[in-house]
Amino acid sequence: MKKTNAKQLGRARRHRRVRKKISGTADRPRLSVFRSNRHIYAQLIDDRGGLTLTSASSIERELDLAGKDKSEVAMEVGRVLAQRARERGVEKVVFERGGNLYHGRVKALADGAREGGLVF
Repeated sequence: MKKTNAKQLGRARRHRRVRKKISGTADRPRLSVFRSNRHIYAQLIDDRGGLTLTSASSIERELDLAGKDKSEVAMEVGRVLAQRARERGVEKVVFERGGNLYHGRVKALADGAREGGLVF
């Protein structure tokens, strides 16, 4: 078994374990994070309605991310997501880290979202 394959399987296993317990609602949506090697994506999801309320990612052109390292980019994505969430009237969310460990870019995104005004 390849090392990267074992990492992917472990992340998927952790993701399934966490998702058994976490679910988003319209008043308190799930803040879902996906991290690839190059980019980071976040979205607010109402699981009961099956809707994505808003999203933000590092591939968006309107974000000024030139010259920033990956953690700074993740923090900025968190701030943008929080701003968009507040525009939609969302203050509280449930954080779901997507099976990733809570450090590095995932933690930076969470800190940026908290700075932007989201509570979790």
